[in-house]
Amino acid sequence: MTLTVADVPPALDLLRIGHALRSGGTTSVRLTEECLLAIATWNSALRAFITVTEERALDTAREADRELSAGYDRGPLHGIPISLKDIIDLAGTPTTAASDATSREPVAGDALVTRSLKAAGAVIVGKTNLHEFALGTTSDQSAYGTILNPLDQTRSAGGSSGGAAVSVVMRMAAAAIGTDTGGSIRIPAAACGVVGLKPAFGEVPTDGVLPLSTSLDHVGPLAGSVADAAAVYQVLARTPARRLTPRPPGGLRLGRLGGYIEAKLHSEVRAGYEAAIDRITRAGVTISARQLAHADAIAPTYASISLAEGAAYHSATLDRAPERYRAITRDRLEQGRRILAETYLHALATQDEIRGDVDAALADADALILPGMAIPAPVLGTDTIALDGVDEPVRLLMLRLTQPFNLSGHPAIVMPCGTTSDGLPISLQLVGHKAATAALLDVAAGIETLLDERA
Repeated sequence: MTLTVADVPPALDLLRIGHALRSGGTTSVRLTEECLLAIATWNSALRAFITVTEERALDTAREADRELSAGYDRGPLHGIPISLKDIIDLAGTPTTAASDATSREPVAGDALVTRSLKAAGAVIVGKTNLHEFALGTTSDQSAYGTILNPLDQTRSAGGSSGGAAVSVVMRMAAAAIGTDTGGSIRIPAAACGVVGLKPAFGEVPTDGVLPLSTSLDHVGPLAGSVADAAAVYQVLARTPARRLTPRPPGGLRLGRLGGYIEAKLHSEVRAGYEAAIDRITRAGVTISARQLAHADAIAPTYASISLAEGAAYHSATLDRAPERYRAITRDRLEQGRRILAETYLHALATQDEIRGDVDAALADADALILPGMAIPAPVLGTDTIALDGVDEPVRLLMLRLTQPFNLSGHPAIVMPCGTTSDGLPISLQLVGHKAATAALLDVAAGIETLLDERA
């Protein structure tokens, strides 16, 4: 079944749904059935889900309705349908990581984030497809088939949390939980036109999440708005519920990252980003130029850490059954095995320098601003794209604006800020101070208001 842009609805409004649940305007069962119908209608075409937990989801929804009717309210996610990336443990289902190199036996326990979602009353509708072992940006390497972008099925949905983004875009869930090691939440959010949040490193536990790189892995939400992402983040991070306080433009100071960050941008991304900057500035936000001193070291540092740590985790399976990996994944992991210890240790030292660079860029600023992704969602199967007459690797272009903040550990959020002439999303990214995700969300909520075409 082929989709057109007209078939793609606005993402569900999680907080508005929550009000409807509490006022009697809808029920969790009805919402869950609508999400399951969307999965049944579109999943064979888009391949967003690996496992659909229909019966369990409906049982949870019925219990949520009973509890809410009895006055027992677990918070904003109570009765809300949520999807879970299939790299995160959900008891009673396999954790496949979209690979034939994993067991198909159901896992016995939940990841800590899964427990948090269940305790909050969320309804988990299933586990989403991804780039195999989260080791890629395009979601075209999966034992369960390539994930397609609903806005243009010839294009990538981004990766590695491509299925998570599609589940939000197509109303298969009100929000999704993904993982982000080099941009795997923010890249699909940018490619599909939703909000993607990478919290600060360590704020959300990764216990029960299959690792790619323990120094860089993060867990976070994808949703239709900053407020919805914030509501999910608070549950994942087990922080006290708080209402967002959108920062007004007056007095708000942003540092615009240039140099390396803006050196390689698709012309329409650049134009859309400049238009967003102009709108934000005219509203009264102060924006000043900043740079990252060790920017040229970002890509090799990221590769040395992520591939070495990934290879260490997969070492036994690579020895025992290398044929069970997809060839591209296996080759990248084998690259990681050839990284010398001195190279890895040097990369860890450079990571500290990059962390310091981001701290310095944030001095006297509330957040940093930069594009969310350097190119629009690429055509599937395309290895390079021409920028200013030079063929550039697609994978590196997709990673270059997100991976710095996995290295630094600062919180970062991507949100839509326009579209290309073909209707593909353009996004901007905001980066906050260390361990200050809540403050970043307040800034993001204020910027989102300024970008709203209805404002």
